[in-house]
Amino acid sequence: MGGDKRDIQLLPMLTGLKHDYAVIGVNYRLSGEAKFPALVHDVKAAIRWVRANADRFLFDPDRIATWGGSAGGYLSLMMGVSAGVPDLEDLSLGHPDQSSRVQAVVDWFGPTDFLKMDEQLIARGLAPQAGMEHSGPNSPESLLLGVPITQVPALVGAANPETYITADAPPFLLQHGTSDNIVPVDMTLQLALRLRQVLGADKVKLDLLLDAGHADPRFETPDNVKKVLDFLDQHLKR
Repeated sequence: MGGDKRDIQLLPMLTGLKHDYAVIGVNYRLSGEAKFPALVHDVKAAIRWVRANADRFLFDPDRIATWGGSAGGYLSLMMGVSAGVPDLEDLSLGHPDQSSRVQAVVDWFGPTDFLKMDEQLIARGLAPQAGMEHSGPNSPESLLLGVPITQVPALVGAANPETYITADAPPFLLQHGTSDNIVPVDMTLQLALRLRQVLGADKVKLDLLLDAGHADPRFETPDNVKKVLDFLDQHLKR
């Protein structure tokens, strides 16, 4: 719904500069500007731009990872699972000759199945405040899809990263706080299970932060950022 990927939320990722990674902060059309799947199209266009400009900026086009939190976590997941899905790629946005496939994914507390969010929060005793329900007509998820999510279950399915999991997806690091009262931790638990069933346990690392909330400062501590960079080193460096 809002935010600018040039602001303070990029700071943890910029630590990668000290580890020989290039870091690109990607803005995308927000729900007030365009509806799903426009935001997915935009991030894929950015990845294609990275590959098209690899020689100019000394990027390595064969080793690209996505990393984001909340909505950014969602988009990071979508980049990992939906390579080659025509409806989730708009080649008219530029560099149609380039691939948008990525080689690793880091997801911090991203949502997956929008229709289960309220149910899972209630089950954990973290029920949303009245008027703030995810299934409401003005929730971030409903605004993203352009209609209350309860009215469009098929579209909710099309927006769910789990829908697109295939055996050729890259490795995933999934981190979530167990006390998240906005995106329930069960989202990530379910996603990890599904990914492991398809990819195998060695390609899916699940890391729960005990009692951490949504966008908890503990995600950005040096120790936790090191976990992320260690994961990226394991799968990208050679």
